[in-house]
Amino acid sequence: MSSGSQTLGGQSRCGWLLGPSLDKIIKNAAWRKHSHIVTACKSALDKLETLADDPSSSTPLYGVSSLSDAESLILPLILAIDSSSSKVVEPALDCSYRLFSLRLIRCEIDPSEQPSSLIFRLIDSICKCGSLGEEVVELSILKTLLSAVRSSTVFIRADCLNQIVKTCYNIYLGGVNGTNQICAKSVLAQMMAIIFARVEGDSLLVSFKTVSVTELLEFNDRNLNEGSSIQFVQNMINEVVFTNVVEVSQNANPLAELQDAKSATANEKADSSDAESAEKADLSSYSKIRDDGVLVFKNLCKLSMKFSSQEQPDDQILLRGKMLSLELLKVIMENGGPLWRTNERFLNVIKQFLCLSLLKNSALSVMSVFQLLCSIFQSLLSKYRSVLKSEIGIFFPMLILRVLENVLQPSFIQKMTILNLLDKISEDSQIMIDVFVNYDCDVDSPNIFERTVNGLLKTALGPPPGSTTSLSPVHDLTFRLESVKCLVIIIKSMGVWMDQQLRIGEFGVRNTSDNDSVVECNTSLGGDEGSLPDFELHQEAISDHSTATLEQRRAYKLELQKGISLFNRKPSKGIEFLISNKKIDGTPEAVALFLKNTSGLNETVIGDYLGERDDFSLKVMHAYVDSFNFDGRDFGEAIRFFLRGFRLPGEAQKIDRIMEKFAERYCKCNPNSFTSADTAYVLAYSVIMLNTDAHNSMVKDKMSKADFIRNNRGIDDGKDLPEEYLGALYDQIVKNEIKMKADTSVPQSKQTNSVNRLLGLDGILNLVWKQTEEKPLGANGALIRHIQDQFKAKAGKSESTYYAVADAAILRFMVEVCWGPMLAAFSVTLDQSDDKAATNHCLQGFRHAVHVTAVMGMQTQRDAFVTTVAKFTYLHCAADMKQKNVDAVKATIAIAIEDGNYLQDAWEHILTTLSRFEHLQLLGEGAPSDASFLSGSNIETEDKSVRSSFTSLKKKGTLQNPIVMAVVRGSSYDSTSLGVNTSGLVTPEQINSFISNLNLLEQIGNFELNHIFAHSQRLNSEAIVAFVKALCKVSMSELQSPTDPRVFSLTKIVEVAHYNMNRIRLVWSRIWNVLSDFFVSKSNSVEIRELIVRCLSQMILSRVDNVKSGWKSVFMALTAAAADERKNIVLLAFETMEKIVREYFPYITETETVTFTDCVRCLITFTNSRFNSDVSLNAIAFLRFCAVKLAEGGLICSRENADDDSSIQVKEATADGHTLMDKDENASYWIPLLSGLSSLTSDPRLAIRKSALEVLFNILKDHGHLFSHSFWITVINSVIFPVFKFVRDKKENNDQSSPASIFSHPEPSTWDSETSSVATRCLIDLFVNFFPVMRAQLTEVVSLLAGLFRNPSQGSASTGVSALMHLVGDLGCMLTEDEWSCIFLSLKETSASMLPGFLKLIRIMDRIDVPNVAQSYSYSYDDGETLSNNGTTENYEDDNLQTAGYIVSRMKTHISMQLLIMQVTTDLYNMHQDLLKASSVKIVLEIFSQTMSHAHQLSSEMGLHLKLQRACSILEISDPPVVHFENESYQNILNLLHHLLTSNPSLSDEMGIEARLFLICEEIIEIYLKCSRLEEGKPEKAVVHWILPLNSGVKEELGARTSLLVSALRVLSEVDKDCFRKYASRLFPLLVELVRCEHSSREVQPVLSNLFQTCVGPIIIKV
Repeated sequence: MSSGSQTLGGQSRCGWLLGPSLDKIIKNAAWRKHSHIVTACKSALDKLETLADDPSSSTPLYGVSSLSDAESLILPLILAIDSSSSKVVEPALDCSYRLFSLRLIRCEIDPSEQPSSLIFRLIDSICKCGSLGEEVVELSILKTLLSAVRSSTVFIRADCLNQIVKTCYNIYLGGVNGTNQICAKSVLAQMMAIIFARVEGDSLLVSFKTVSVTELLEFNDRNLNEGSSIQFVQNMINEVVFTNVVEVSQNANPLAELQDAKSATANEKADSSDAESAEKADLSSYSKIRDDGVLVFKNLCKLSMKFSSQEQPDDQILLRGKMLSLELLKVIMENGGPLWRTNERFLNVIKQFLCLSLLKNSALSVMSVFQLLCSIFQSLLSKYRSVLKSEIGIFFPMLILRVLENVLQPSFIQKMTILNLLDKISEDSQIMIDVFVNYDCDVDSPNIFERTVNGLLKTALGPPPGSTTSLSPVHDLTFRLESVKCLVIIIKSMGVWMDQQLRIGEFGVRNTSDNDSVVECNTSLGGDEGSLPDFELHQEAISDHSTATLEQRRAYKLELQKGISLFNRKPSKGIEFLISNKKIDGTPEAVALFLKNTSGLNETVIGDYLGERDDFSLKVMHAYVDSFNFDGRDFGEAIRFFLRGFRLPGEAQKIDRIMEKFAERYCKCNPNSFTSADTAYVLAYSVIMLNTDAHNSMVKDKMSKADFIRNNRGIDDGKDLPEEYLGALYDQIVKNEIKMKADTSVPQSKQTNSVNRLLGLDGILNLVWKQTEEKPLGANGALIRHIQDQFKAKAGKSESTYYAVADAAILRFMVEVCWGPMLAAFSVTLDQSDDKAATNHCLQGFRHAVHVTAVMGMQTQRDAFVTTVAKFTYLHCAADMKQKNVDAVKATIAIAIEDGNYLQDAWEHILTTLSRFEHLQLLGEGAPSDASFLSGSNIETEDKSVRSSFTSLKKKGTLQNPIVMAVVRGSSYDSTSLGVNTSGLVTPEQINSFISNLNLLEQIGNFELNHIFAHSQRLNSEAIVAFVKALCKVSMSELQSPTDPRVFSLTKIVEVAHYNMNRIRLVWSRIWNVLSDFFVSKSNSVEIRELIVRCLSQMILSRVDNVKSGWKSVFMALTAAAADERKNIVLLAFETMEKIVREYFPYITETETVTFTDCVRCLITFTNSRFNSDVSLNAIAFLRFCAVKLAEGGLICSRENADDDSSIQVKEATADGHTLMDKDENASYWIPLLSGLSSLTSDPRLAIRKSALEVLFNILKDHGHLFSHSFWITVINSVIFPVFKFVRDKKENNDQSSPASIFSHPEPSTWDSETSSVATRCLIDLFVNFFPVMRAQLTEVVSLLAGLFRNPSQGSASTGVSALMHLVGDLGCMLTEDEWSCIFLSLKETSASMLPGFLKLIRIMDRIDVPNVAQSYSYSYDDGETLSNNGTTENYEDDNLQTAGYIVSRMKTHISMQLLIMQVTTDLYNMHQDLLKASSVKIVLEIFSQTMSHAHQLSSEMGLHLKLQRACSILEISDPPVVHFENESYQNILNLLHHLLTSNPSLSDEMGIEARLFLICEEIIEIYLKCSRLEEGKPEKAVVHWILPLNSGVKEELGARTSLLVSALRVLSEVDKDCFRKYASRLFPLLVELVRCEHSSREVQPVLSNLFQTCVGPIIIKV
């Protein structure tokens, strides 16, 4: 028997399989009933014995060369299957399964071409035997049909394929066994995966995905699972899919004709553009495989759109078939590849059939259907969004937003489905970006992203207080948790996408190898491209858009929506806004087009605006009506078409204007319709009234047709319109209401509907959901056509283009939309909920939000999130802390570590949190407060008691001390100290709660706390600077706390500085700048300031070699300490400074030499210390030390910086051993040092002044040889001359002569005569020593010395005189002619510079009156009025006298200065006249002449002298020496001229000295004679009887002038007689007059007599 079975069926492969099966059929068949089957089987067995495999055969059965033989072999199987006997059917089905699975059947099955083909008959029989209803047979049928579809050697065409699908459907719908139903669904799903994988690859040899039975039961049929049904079905599917997947011979390839068809259809494209043309297009260019796939897809869509009939509204079988179709469509969409996105035909199938199915089924209230729709929509959104932009723009609000925004009356399962769907969608970061870019930034699309986030916020917050809701508390909490979770996923996805884009931007190219691997992996799974971004698979549908353009588009959309919203409130204002912002043109036509085509406008408002009577509104209304084309339209249809876009206003006049224009337009489009436009106008009114009457429920008595006809009689120019016409119009209006879009009146959905209307979705959504209420059995054709029209309208717009953005900057706009709702949702949930999962989600959301906002540089949003997390730590009120607050602390630490590089100013909140945490930690450990170390000894006893209590804090819970009570009471988050404004004790319960919360904080150890500060060395250069800034700010807040100052952050500053000392110089210097600002800042506590200085000192001196570029900041801090108000801080800082300068000076300039200047500035600040003169003097000595180092070239840099431009460069030594600086930039080191010493010379302390002067000039003397000529100029101007600024200040003060400045008193100079003398002497010594270099500054030096003459102090004037004489005495022989001239010119200018101000000053006397001596004491007290007037007069006269006294004082000073200048000039001339050239002599003569003229002019002011004499008499002061001034000036010039005439004749002739000498003598005599005639008063009479004697005043003046007259007469007598003869005629009258006048002295007569005898007499005798 065993050997017989082995040979049963022959040696062919078919025989091996068919033999046993046919034998089993024979054994199971009934001989009488199934005799024909037995006969056929035996005949087949006989045939098999003679057959051998023929690989080249073309029959449907492999190896069988003859078609008749093949038929004889297959016929027994067909007969067995048709037998209706399960015992016979089962082996036949099993044999068929094996034939298909082992690829022994090879053919194309197309019933339309070969209706009687062998294999089709076999499959047809298999499909029909399902009517047996046997469970085992059903499973075998399913297994066999799946194997047939699975076979790569059988190509099943459309009708046969549909029959197979139908059979499986029937088994699923009609079966009673749950396992069989699950199996039928799974088989169908696997078939769809196979069919559409082949469609994608256009080949029978493709890889595909094996379906998961468990996933198929996700939405439906879970109740069918009977124990191990799922596993059983899964095993069967796997068996069919993977059985005998071995390669057969090369001849076992798919059919040749199929290959030919495939090769002929490469790169096919659909030519159709819409639904109808797509159906009628020539499909010959498409392969058979894809044709069949399209047919199957259409049939599934049609099956999914079947609805229950009116007679059987609860047809569950139909509903299950619908759900199965949707599940299969879901499988197809999930496994769809690029073909569906690139092939126009497949795109049209999706749009025309699948989208239509979604629309129709969205009206059902079955949750399973809704879940399937959402799942299919997820696939569309994930994989096809680039080609279904407008469709997704409709479905998203319809399926998701509608449910999401329903807060009060939601369905739990429905809303959970939506929330879960949003979770899945949000996990794909690219989807969220694309949704925002293509919808929220699209003018014609809804704000999907914004509405989604806001909807999630509403759900997270729950129903508003006081509202009526159907939600149970459990469901509400579930919704809140899920919505928060979804928001977290959204912000996390944004962060992931941002990180990916920034990484791409950093490295420049994508990682294409990763993408390739993804493609390979998915191809092996049957074309599942779900992991690939949609835009990568459909590049041609994408237009790359810059972020700037998207920003403009979004801004445009926001402004447009703002204008629409404004229009709906105030239409005129809205139109003005839109025109002014250039959203629409200002023409009536443009406005009309806007009103007609823009969605979101309120129809009632449009009607009101069109009915306005102002000119522009009328023009807009006319343009609006004229935009309609009523050509060929029936009158009723035209009215309906016209009124669909707006609602007629309620005011009759407005309706009248609109309908009048409508009638005119209708008649213009249809000129033969009515006799005139008036007819159309009246009829239009009648139609409107009829529409209201017929369809208004408030109207009880309806208008009949006869009434309507009667009402319209005679309207056609007195004639009647045809009754048939009016009757037909009546019927049309009554049966079909003219529906004018009304305002939404449902309060609950008012806000949502307004948003929908604004986004253009109200029409679609209202139609769908109202239709649902009216007809729950399905949507009608008119609705579908309307929505399809919407799709077409949106697809035709340019904005339907799909955009993809790779610039991370787009996230800024997304964050602007979502950060507020997210912040609110996270904050409210974290505040109100103690659920662990909810709080963890919120904290995760905060972390991701901080990451996105920080990296994108959105400071406001970042700070808002960080601040909120910090507040939720509750460290400021620790008694109220919970576990979630501890988790918030952990989240804060995580934020600091993860996003530290981007936190910037937000570091302050994080570091404040750490500071408060450490404070509580110390309290819990029993450590004493920092304040105990900073307090004085007067509270030591109290501190000891506090410390002893701390150790038992966690045990007792009854401690009452100020620090703990303040912490327990808590305070606001922004308060810098705890419990400042609170008082009173706390209860033991509060203490115990506080202690338990401290135990909670033990979850966070010191490692986490310190890790942030240690991690600071990993921060980038910008972040570390921001970190240090924030740390310093927090430290200052700690230190300045009035109740509990702390040093935690101060110690961390030292740690952070230690961690970051190895950073590059540029970064380290910025860090030190921040630290220096902190160290120099003032604290209210002396102990804290001292602690800061000690910390700085320890940090520097312990790591002096690592300070490097931080020296600048060090010196800034020490500079601030040097200026402190407390002596101990100054001394402590100076100790540090002394160590630095003495021991570590080379380190100062190790990195950069410019820190030398900072060191100098710091020392100069110490010199200004008022606490200890020793500090100042030592600082001055250190300055000299610094100068020595600088002169020696001691500012060495490290090798790395040797080539730095900032380093000092020194020339090689010269022959004399000295070195010279070769660049003037070295002044940047010398100038601060020298300038500092220069400023110290004005210090009020004598010792400091003298020391600074000596050190300054000693430095210049000792090291001046190093200075270049140009640098000496700088030193003189910026260092030396400022020492003598008091001289220049005095000059400016002396120049003041305005009345306002008369009584101003400048601050007295701190210099005494001794200091001035020392400074001047040092200056002259320095100038003499370096005269070759400083020679060019001779003018300035002389001018400075001459300026000393202006000082009224006798000491300063004498100092100036002696210095000038010393200078000229030492340099006289070296001075050139020009330099001599320079000296005398300086004296001349000094003298002349005093004149303008002085003359202006004395002019003041012209404006004041000085009373006589008698008048000054005569006051009358006759009555009150006189007394009052005299009092006023007295005050006025006192002011005048005070002014006169000041002028007298200034005049005396002025005269003394002028006399001093003449004296110096005279001395210089007398001492060095041999060295002087003519040019210098001329200047000397000009000085004398200038002074003489000035003195003579002053002496000639008789009125001035009288006033001054009266004032001096009243004030009892001496008169100004005007006469003496005049005498001295004439005497000097007389002596000079006489000397020149006698000693230097040639120069005398050159300069005309002789004439000038005689002229001066004449003036002297005339002045004397004029003085003697002062008493004569009026001109002489014709006869003079006698001459009165001179009074005492005139005699006194003549006595003063006598010596000058005598000198002049002597000079005249000594000149050459010939010279005298020249001028005798001019002199003789004057000499005669001298003889005639009275003299007060006897010296005149002898000299005059001698002149007559020696000079005049000889001339007379000779004549």
